Amino acid sequence: MRLHFIESGPALLVEQGRRILVVADLHMGIESGLERHGVHITSRSASRADRVIACIEETEPDLLLLLGDVKHNVPVTSRQEYRELPGVLEAFRDRVPLRIAPGNHDGGIGRFLEPGELLPPGGALIDGVGYLHGHTHPAPELLGHLIVLGHHHPVVSLIDTVGCAARARPAYLYSGLAGPCLTEGAETLPGDRTRLLFVPAFNEFAGGIDILRLRESGIGPLSRCIDEKNAEVFLADGTYVGSPATLCPADGGG
Repeated sequence: MRLHFIESGPALLVEQGRRILVVADLHMGIESGLERHGVHITSRSASRADRVIACIEETEPDLLLLLGDVKHNVPVTSRQEYRELPGVLEAFRDRVPLRIAPGNHDGGIGRFLEPGELLPPGGALIDGVGYLHGHTHPAPELLGHLIVLGHHHPVVSLIDTVGCAARARPAYLYSGLAGPCLTEGAETLPGDRTRLLFVPAFNEFAGGIDILRLRESGIGPLSRCIDEKNAEVFLADGTYVGSPATLCPADGGG
């Protein structure tokens, strides 16, 4: 298996049999959601879609896998999403086959999809790799494999020598399971072979959770499984920056 970090996304290319381009948390229609809170921004859906297409052209994948939260507004679908999503998704599938792991923002997404494009809510195993949005427990068949998941919007804040934090940057977090963390009796599951790869959000307005607070956030079942001592953190371009344990200041602050 080979993993390629696509900085221009951020996106991930997984080579294991097929070449699968993974894009997490597009949140198309986020502008109409922000507008309801008094923040008025012109729709950037077209430029966001163009960035995905640029990643497709750069990597030439066999499959595009959108890792959940393709749309933004919940519980309803906004007029912006009705207007923009059909064309965006058609532009993707004109270039490459499409699959979608549904996220917690994706209620009603099926109306925009073709038969066979929607994966089960508990995730799917493709070429020996599990793909899951991350707001639900993984399907049992994903355990014992690498699980690629979105939902958590991981970011890392780089601290300079005088203690000033730079702008938070999208990050990948790679981790094994920290003991029995999913359900009672999880110690009988093949957790020692299960690995997690948390993928950053593609949407530039989506915000994020610092990897130092990801485990305690409890935002998804698998966040509680992060092995902070042995996990590895990578920037969007694949630069290795350490583990949560080494990034955390000695006094617990930051």
